[in-house]
Amino acid sequence: MGPVLAGILQLVALIGALALAYIPLGTYMARVYSSDKHWRVEKWIYKGIGADPDTEMTWPAYLRAVLAFSLIGVLFLYLLQRLQGILPGSLGFSSVNPAQSFNTAASFVTNTNWQSYYGEQTMGHVVQTAGLAVQNFVSAAVGIAVAVALVRGFARSRTGELGNFWADLVRGTLRILVPGAAIAAIVLVACGAIQNFSGIHEVGQFFNGHSMGGSQQWNGGAVASQEAIKEFGTNGGGYFNANSAHPFENPTPFTNLFEIFLLLVIPFSLTRTFGVMVGSVKQGYAILATMASIWLGFVALMMWTEFAHHGPALQLAGGAMEGKEVRFGVGSSSIFAVSTTLTSTGAVDSFHSSFTGLGGGITMLGMMLGEIAPGGTGSGLYGILIMAVIAVFIAGLMVGRTPEYLGKKIGAREIKLAACYILITPALVLIFTAISMALPTPPHSMLNSGAHGFSEVLYAFTSASNNNGSAFAGLNANTDWFNTMTGLAMLLGRFLPMVFVLALAGSLAEQKPVPATAGTLRTEKPLFTGLLVGAILIITGLTYFPALALGPLAEGLAS
Repeated sequence: MGPVLAGILQLVALIGALALAYIPLGTYMARVYSSDKHWRVEKWIYKGIGADPDTEMTWPAYLRAVLAFSLIGVLFLYLLQRLQGILPGSLGFSSVNPAQSFNTAASFVTNTNWQSYYGEQTMGHVVQTAGLAVQNFVSAAVGIAVAVALVRGFARSRTGELGNFWADLVRGTLRILVPGAAIAAIVLVACGAIQNFSGIHEVGQFFNGHSMGGSQQWNGGAVASQEAIKEFGTNGGGYFNANSAHPFENPTPFTNLFEIFLLLVIPFSLTRTFGVMVGSVKQGYAILATMASIWLGFVALMMWTEFAHHGPALQLAGGAMEGKEVRFGVGSSSIFAVSTTLTSTGAVDSFHSSFTGLGGGITMLGMMLGEIAPGGTGSGLYGILIMAVIAVFIAGLMVGRTPEYLGKKIGAREIKLAACYILITPALVLIFTAISMALPTPPHSMLNSGAHGFSEVLYAFTSASNNNGSAFAGLNANTDWFNTMTGLAMLLGRFLPMVFVLALAGSLAEQKPVPATAGTLRTEKPLFTGLLVGAILIITGLTYFPALALGPLAEGLAS
């Protein structure tokens, strides 16, 4: 079987698995967030934190709860790293320095999981499990909660209430993420991923190209359980520096495809949740079609750039194999790269810096779209719904009537909030990249000069500001400058957009539904899907094209 055919067959199998999970998972999640019943363990948690799950919140109250919970998470994770040297199970590792502790705390609380350190050489068992793994669950649950609040804004009328954040957080964690991750962890262990709390082992007899010799130190850990929620919650932080290219995290081609499935299944299925909660599953299918069209288009482009190789060495290898795991090959690595950058996952099974120039540009563009195809757990849904509001507004301007979406008028207040949402992340990316390139720090951090070196810095701040977390490789980001600046980019890129999302949700919930007329744009039809895809690509292209032209486009056209 040729590598191209193998890649296509894996893509078909992945699509089939996602299709099978779409309706049951999407419908289940809608029931989770619509139920008025509380599990006993949930009641214990509410009592412990002093929250009344039946009290409805307005958008300012919902936002304050999100920010307060996240702030506590940042402080706790920061202190846990700073105290690591005196904690049990530290494996002899010292406390993490302040800049890196801040960066890592901001990273995992914002669902970014950017890592400027070697996981197996920096973090002990307590920090990995009680700190990083816990944030993998709750940060994903926060994203889903905010998305559900926006959906309620569309579904409700004449009220400013969006639900209860604490109930949404606890339900998302206990009813969706914990059972799903538990099942996934069992599958990964069965397929060879490790799960233990062993110490450091000296492993010897490696072939160095000429003879056997040398040794390495390997440590174990609760890898399978963290790998499961890392993908299922679109987090992306690896237990080891090699991330999902490491055989302890991702042992076989099957687990590689399974991990891609995990990182896509919730974001795609949330469109079904959206359709059920607003009372029209066709609206959910329209959003799904938009996400799927962009995702499939990007996968096709990535496979083409990576298989369309030049030169006898690449032809003999069957593709551009530099930086890719031979266990997975070009096709599977291309699917993984597109899926991880079109979601907010950030996990990698290959080094994106080693992709072709145009291939590296595709990974960057996937993040620049706002990670909405299908996006992260929750963030993808609320991101594409914001773009739907923009698309409806554009259509209204074309025909000269007040735009409406799901029976809600899109007036001046709503479009201003949507515009602020789509502007904040590009501003962070471009401003931080420009400042970094103007200072002497990046040349000392970049291993490459010219267009590729610029791409490394642009990718770093694109990944941080969009809460993706994947790295281009080739950039030494473990400096005080990059640790501090990317940490700020993660926090601002996560929580400023949430302000506008929740404010928009509150504005929509206060409105009285407008009955559909003959002039109402049918947003469940293929015409709207095409309009939405076009709006997403055009807005992103106009925003980022100059920066892309200096980096990956220049490199790709020159090769």
